[in-house]
Amino acid sequence: MNNLVTDTISPLRVLFITHTYIVGVNQGKLDAIAATNKAEVGLLTPRKWKALAWGKRFELEIPFPRIRMFPAKVFFEGRSTVYIHPPFTTLGTLREFQPDILQVEQEVLALSAFEMALWARLTRKALVVFCWENVDRELSWFRRWMCQFVLRTARLIIAGNSEAAELIRKWGYTGHIEVMPQMGVDTTFFAPPPNKRRNEEFQIGFVGRLVHQKGIDLIFKAARQLRQQGYSFKIVLCGTGVDETELRQEAQKQQVEDLVVWRGLVRHDEVPQEMSQFDALVLPSRTIATWKEQFGHVLIEAMAMGIPVVGSTCGEIPNVVGHPDLVFPEGDADALAKILQRLINDLDWWEQAKQHSCDRVHNYYTNDRIAQRLINLWQQILKPTKQQPLHELPPHPVNTISS
Repeated sequence: MNNLVTDTISPLRVLFITHTYIVGVNQGKLDAIAATNKAEVGLLTPRKWKALAWGKRFELEIPFPRIRMFPAKVFFEGRSTVYIHPPFTTLGTLREFQPDILQVEQEVLALSAFEMALWARLTRKALVVFCWENVDRELSWFRRWMCQFVLRTARLIIAGNSEAAELIRKWGYTGHIEVMPQMGVDTTFFAPPPNKRRNEEFQIGFVGRLVHQKGIDLIFKAARQLRQQGYSFKIVLCGTGVDETELRQEAQKQQVEDLVVWRGLVRHDEVPQEMSQFDALVLPSRTIATWKEQFGHVLIEAMAMGIPVVGSTCGEIPNVVGHPDLVFPEGDADALAKILQRLINDLDWWEQAKQHSCDRVHNYYTNDRIAQRLINLWQQILKPTKQQPLHELPPHPVNTISS
């Protein structure tokens, strides 16, 4: 009689280190990983976090029981590139969870990335770093040295956009780089409304901070042209920011203030309800000296709901949108107006743009897709004899809508 022997492969243990997942709705990727039973997920994260850009303090939310939580009181709370963990807290977490991989989701120049590189070397664990930075900036000698230490330690760098990958190469990293977003989208939370039809009064939506670099003034300039051409529409702005007063003045200057609905701050769990009213979402970001759009997560949230998205050429936006006919040169209000005019005029094109949004999200940007890609990468980097190539998400996969 033949004996059947089944090899049992223990799941990986991956400890995530970041402040991003203090908010429960951001933890969907981690839960999707844990749900595969191919990896156990731990999260070392601050107990509380002050989001300086929003003027709001968050407390750790725990909606997913499959994620093992290791909350910490951090030093320099609220400063994303400066905060660090108490050493005994980190040591206790490592001893209790016994991870195979430390995945720190901070910029390579962050102090928390440096401290986790130290722990990775001390414990001989594989270090993975996720980073967004796509602007080459001057660093002090200490920051440069610290950054090089992280890069020499990391077994894998995950870049949130293609320009970040190029920058990491420029900074001298020779290992494996993967281009993919930090988080996918929950397609049950951000789901297309049933029997969604286009509004007779076309709804142009924006979700995000009301600041100069987000380019909201371009929506007003495009709206002035659409109004002069006799189109019926509304602009719905969800968010707050330091430039709200100036933007209200710009709306008056462009003579479209009566067309603008100012929703103010919208909680993340309320965003799908707000978006469900949109006929198109616009992200008209512009590059400034210290910033360019690193991804634009709101784009994939809208796309998951079957909403046509329109974006500028700023940063990673064109690669996320995935179709040139829905992208306009940053700062060009005339080009934005033409895209919106086409979406309003041509119902077939609007329907095709909706389908493109849904297809692209399901092909590339769901939490399940991101989770499976990560698991594959982890399995590869734990095979030290295998040389890994540079992989990148194609910036423009085969389009699903016609020109």
